[in-house]
Amino acid sequence: MTTAALTQDQPTPGPSRKREGDIWPGLRNPDGSRWHYLDTAATAQKPQEVIDAVTRAIGADYATVHRGVYTRSADMTLAFEAARRKVAGLLGGDEGEIVFTRGATEAINLVAQTWGQANLKAGDRILLSVLEHHSNIVPWQLLRERTGVEIDVCPLTPDGRIDLEAAERILTPAHKLVAFAHVSNVLGSMLPVEQAVKLAHAVGAKILLDGCQAVARLAVDVKALGCDFYVCSAHKLYGPTGIGALWARAEILDAMPPWQGGGSMIDRVTFAKTTYAPAPQRFEAGTPAIVEAIGFGAAVDFVQGIGLDAIHAHEAALVARARGELSRLNSVRLFGPEDSAGIVSFALEGVHPHDLGTILDEEGVAIRAGHHCAQPLMDHLGIPATARASFGIYSDDSDIAALVRGIERTMRIFG
Repeated sequence: MTTAALTQDQPTPGPSRKREGDIWPGLRNPDGSRWHYLDTAATAQKPQEVIDAVTRAIGADYATVHRGVYTRSADMTLAFEAARRKVAGLLGGDEGEIVFTRGATEAINLVAQTWGQANLKAGDRILLSVLEHHSNIVPWQLLRERTGVEIDVCPLTPDGRIDLEAAERILTPAHKLVAFAHVSNVLGSMLPVEQAVKLAHAVGAKILLDGCQAVARLAVDVKALGCDFYVCSAHKLYGPTGIGALWARAEILDAMPPWQGGGSMIDRVTFAKTTYAPAPQRFEAGTPAIVEAIGFGAAVDFVQGIGLDAIHAHEAALVARARGELSRLNSVRLFGPEDSAGIVSFALEGVHPHDLGTILDEEGVAIRAGHHCAQPLMDHLGIPATARASFGIYSDDSDIAALVRGIERTMRIFG
């Protein structure tokens, strides 16, 4: 059975190469051949309709938002806030609970420096896991330096999942926050969110989920999941860089103090005292990323037009196919669970992942090679780096075939 790329109007089978090039201009080499892009977990290629939306927003439709009294500014304000509603709809939250940020990294830092600074103190504890991205480690370490809060680390199961049985043993009433990845950016392992939420809330802790690798491939409903904070980035969702979102429960967001000061986040400014706008505007100081927000909304439309269940099924089939092909190669060591979400990490015996990535690039295949901003996980695995192939809507069997050919060539070179 073959696995072809997905499109909005033709879920299966995939489009013709000409049609595909029209949808995904970034997948075409200068000579017109297909670029086998397997680094979607780092950043996704952009569909033409997102590119068009960004182009219109920065061109013919461009104006400032919120303060202009002229028609185009009013129209752009409507479009900007419509994008907020679209992101809220994607996550299952309310638009007043969505804060636009520069990305998930900034969103986690915002939570740490506002809610964390206001609510955590010496003696309190935070629970992270071994597989977290640095963006879900370092902000909490910075908070530890300022407040004296302690950090505990949840181990993994043998197949690379967050061990929630261990988490239950670790958690105590001293824990005020649990911060876990919804999907690992290295292993693709999926968190049983409802169980994690139940464990956190059982000891009175809030729970933050890093949804960067989840929102582009899994249906998310923050209200149903029961989490307290959820963060994501647009560029992994086929949208532009430079924008992401923080979702937080309204009552939590309303109680959080301002983060950065400046325009837009104020109610009234005097030299004696400043009062602040309500959430979410209280956390969006300065002129916002207008064009990027429009692109974010367009990306949400694009993904929802295909359907997240279809996307997940498509990527699951590719993961199964890739793991099956790679497992035939004796020199390849696979990491993570068999049902990983869109990601396959591996190592080739005797070959550094950077060397493998360079040779694959010569073959027209793009993978990620390195520690993937997850050095504690690399330490846990006992290796300095892995090679990572990650799939997207546009991925198909030809990408896997090209990957295997490139690995086989590398084995001959280093053989």
